[in-house]
Amino acid sequence: MMRPGIWLKEALPHGLLGRSLLIIVMPLVVLQLVSAYVFYASHWETVARRLAKGLAGDIGAVIESIRAFPDPESRRIVLSIAAEKMDLDIRFTAAGILPNLPSSKPTSFLERAMEEAMRERVQRPYRIDTDALEREVVILVQLSDGLLEVYAPKKRLFTSTTYVFILWMLGTAMLLFGIATVFMRNQVRSVRKLAVAADRFGKGLDVVAFKPEGATEVRQAAQAFNLMRERIQRQIQQRTEMLAGVSHDLRTPLTRMKLQLAMMGEFDGRADLDEDLAEMERMIEGYLAFARGEGTEVPVETDVPALVEDVAGRFRRQGAVIDLHSEGDLTMPLRPVALSRVLANLIGNAIRHGRVGGHVWLRVGRRQGAAEILVDDDGPGIPPECRDDMFRPFTRLDSPRAAAGGGVGLGLSIARDIVRAHGGEIKLEESPLGGLRVRLRLPL
Repeated sequence: MMRPGIWLKEALPHGLLGRSLLIIVMPLVVLQLVSAYVFYASHWETVARRLAKGLAGDIGAVIESIRAFPDPESRRIVLSIAAEKMDLDIRFTAAGILPNLPSSKPTSFLERAMEEAMRERVQRPYRIDTDALEREVVILVQLSDGLLEVYAPKKRLFTSTTYVFILWMLGTAMLLFGIATVFMRNQVRSVRKLAVAADRFGKGLDVVAFKPEGATEVRQAAQAFNLMRERIQRQIQQRTEMLAGVSHDLRTPLTRMKLQLAMMGEFDGRADLDEDLAEMERMIEGYLAFARGEGTEVPVETDVPALVEDVAGRFRRQGAVIDLHSEGDLTMPLRPVALSRVLANLIGNAIRHGRVGGHVWLRVGRRQGAAEILVDDDGPGIPPECRDDMFRPFTRLDSPRAAAGGGVGLGLSIARDIVRAHGGEIKLEESPLGGLRVRLRLPL
């Protein structure tokens, strides 16, 4: 069973708007409950008792007047005065007897108050019926010589201040709640805009026309976000410009060395020097690609299964056996060139490190609000304790899987850099086929 604390946490609102309104509504509810308790426990009960005593007192006065003047003409005058001055319709039935019916317990406070007043002011057998007529209360009183039927308006037992108070209380509460909802929604809207802007920037998308608004604290957070975004964009631009110069400066002497080596002709160790220069060129290209990341490519709406099919088609044309399974349409904003590079790296690794003549399995689908791409091979795999290290630059595994490669240890680093720039994540897992599974997730 769920603990009370956990149940309460799950039952309460999770959004800022809901929680803010709850903070505002709870004092209102407590205030209404306290006001209602004070009103019903003191004012309403006091007024109800006084009204009941007043009605019972009028009935008692009529009964005493009838006893003092028992002749029929005096009784008629007393009943006429009661109808005119007390608003009571009283009928006397000579030799009448109070019905011998089982007494029912009073169901409301007014009935209890009326019975208490009748016992105190009349002190005779009586019966009260508040349900027989819609607008009147019927009170039967047993006298020594007959039965007195009293028809009293119900308004003599009810006070209109009760309804006025309730309507005023509910009306003001709803008005305050509506005003608070409007103001809180405006404040929460600025927080949501900031969250959307941060999410778009985290996915590498453009944040257009975002300006600070809302409360002072929200404006400060928005301004801090804008400054952070400008710093990151400026740093990326500076890095790209610097790497463009580094690329030119490193390639020039490397090309000169290759040219001089070609002009020297054949000699002992020439093949080793050629291999060293080729390795150096691959390392420079790999390092520049890692540091450059996605460059300045603009995200566009991309059909993810079609993109994966295009990359897989390149390897199929080279003779690779790739099994691709797509789970329907899936379109989202991506940098297609950068993601193609990631997929080409992952598929190339699976082909190089898998069994000779083996297959590569690709799966594309939607999982828990994200686009998921799985790349499985049937090679030797990577031990679990070494998987996190494989994302470090220039890290290679001393195993038959690494020996079968030939890279410089930057492929997975570049892949993770690009995937994280899209707001996603990439993980290495054990494949059901016995090799390595690469799980790539991109938030939708």
